[in-house]
Amino acid sequence: MSQPELLPGTPEFRIKLPKDGGEARGHLLTEFGGNGTHKFLLREGSLVAAEAWPGLGDHARRNRANLRASGVLVDAPADPDHPEAPSRWVVTRDIECNSSSAAAALVYGYDASGPESWRTAEGHPLADYLSTGWRAPRKAWLVRGSNVSGHNLVRQLWLKEGLVSLAAAHLPPLEETDPTKSTLRRFVEEGYEGAASYNQKRGLVDELHAFLTQMRVGDIVATIGDGWLHIGRITGEAVQTSSPSGLSNLRRAVSWLPQSHAYEALPEEVQQKLSVQHDVVDLTGVLEVLDELTGQKERTAVMLPGEDSVERPAQRELSLPHITEALAADLLVHDRAWLEEIRELIIDERQLVLYGPPGTGKTYLAMKLAEYFGGGPEQVKIVQFHPSYAYEDFFEGFRPVEDPETREVAFRLTAGPLRELADLASREGNRHIPHFLIIDEINRANLAKVFGELYFLLEYRTKSVRLTYSGDDFALPPNLFVIGTMNTADRSIALVDAAMRRRFAFVELSPRTEPTAGLLARWLEREGRDPEPARLLDALNARIDDGDFAIGPSYLMKPGVYRDGGLERVWRTKILPLLEEHHYGEGLDVAARYGLDSLREQLP
Repeated sequence: MSQPELLPGTPEFRIKLPKDGGEARGHLLTEFGGNGTHKFLLREGSLVAAEAWPGLGDHARRNRANLRASGVLVDAPADPDHPEAPSRWVVTRDIECNSSSAAAALVYGYDASGPESWRTAEGHPLADYLSTGWRAPRKAWLVRGSNVSGHNLVRQLWLKEGLVSLAAAHLPPLEETDPTKSTLRRFVEEGYEGAASYNQKRGLVDELHAFLTQMRVGDIVATIGDGWLHIGRITGEAVQTSSPSGLSNLRRAVSWLPQSHAYEALPEEVQQKLSVQHDVVDLTGVLEVLDELTGQKERTAVMLPGEDSVERPAQRELSLPHITEALAADLLVHDRAWLEEIRELIIDERQLVLYGPPGTGKTYLAMKLAEYFGGGPEQVKIVQFHPSYAYEDFFEGFRPVEDPETREVAFRLTAGPLRELADLASREGNRHIPHFLIIDEINRANLAKVFGELYFLLEYRTKSVRLTYSGDDFALPPNLFVIGTMNTADRSIALVDAAMRRRFAFVELSPRTEPTAGLLARWLEREGRDPEPARLLDALNARIDDGDFAIGPSYLMKPGVYRDGGLERVWRTKILPLLEEHHYGEGLDVAARYGLDSLREQLP
């Protein structure tokens, strides 16, 4: 059997597993897989995660099971230096994977982007070694024509005569069939001098280049007219002709489908793309959704270089896994229905805030749920807000960056955690995978300042906005969810405004109600410990008048509490100082009222 050929000029790539779990290694292959990207060779001796997360696709799950059954994946020896590390499997022979993403899913146990997950020894992503000159076999485009100098060309011309057009009255006759951007820029600068602003000229160059050189026969084209989306297929090359008032000088023949679609009934991701304010917009990111609208839902035939027709499955639906009894038991939640309600809120609202006093497990619960719903830690990013946190920290802004060679410092546009996660979530192949941003202490920052124009997108997920710094048209991906935590005992922060309350669902975690009220007792029972700390905590909270200053159970869910003198030490150094701050200036003897001796006297 011949050995697979490695892609020339590419190094070995690696994935570091979390929690000191070792690494996997592999190489890109010259052969292409079924999705049009290079195959990937996972090397013998690589370590992979033994646990498969709920978000892992069925095909990848079956592949792992088959490799395990055939002895290609075997139990890795335990590492005495890291006894707490999760269980791993070791690869006993090289495995040829359909793509780098398929290899990453095999290694991680959840769906992941291969071009971003695999890295060189120096930390460079695999994406840096993939060719950028390859064009997708089929693309999709939006061309606007419902208001061209006040004329509705969609209704008056395009649908009747089977074409799509651009107004290019000031464009000279083109001798090239595939003009470069620099050529078009020269023509636009000369022809539209005094007739358009610099920004209009730049946009016109991009639109002309897309219409003339990027569109191909067989591509999908869409347009909006009178509140309806019309879809067709490009059947002719671009031609330049004269037209009344120069409204449609550049034309392409189109075979329009008879069925149109009401704009308000379109899927969310399509509405997002259609809201971009340009005359020509690349819709390839939602091509599969457009295929579903036109009846090509089951499979889409594509042509790859040097191959026959290949069938590509339709994209899977975005969904969150249901709550299991095992998850509820692991989180010590009293009722699985409570967690299921959290899931429904996240699905409906996309944004949720867990609020309550300190020590109620808000951040812990947010991280656990995000990892469970997202299918793994790679789909979760956490940030913590503070009073000086700004839009430039959160989304994007110009930051001083040192050139590694010249050592000179220059300001460069740098993505923040939300932009990075949004870009990851919107990648092709990731759009059915939930991604979560956890914002700890969300009420400690000026939210209007931090979110900027993104505040609008939290409520209007079907729209896009023009970004302040990059100028990109940006929309929050449908598969990006936000979970915030809020400490209600922090009186230095003003109450959140109505705009935030409208954009987030709020769920309280209070020591006086479930699931927090009985959490410590359930934890002590599971750990086989004396239930006295739970009774003491209940007695303490019963004496605190203000519910926002009640004490959460997490203070007493740490190993140090149950060493000799640990409970008294935590009570004296953690809990009583909080209550002294609460009663500051009142002259109350906090130790006498809330001390362990006083509370124990109250217990039966």
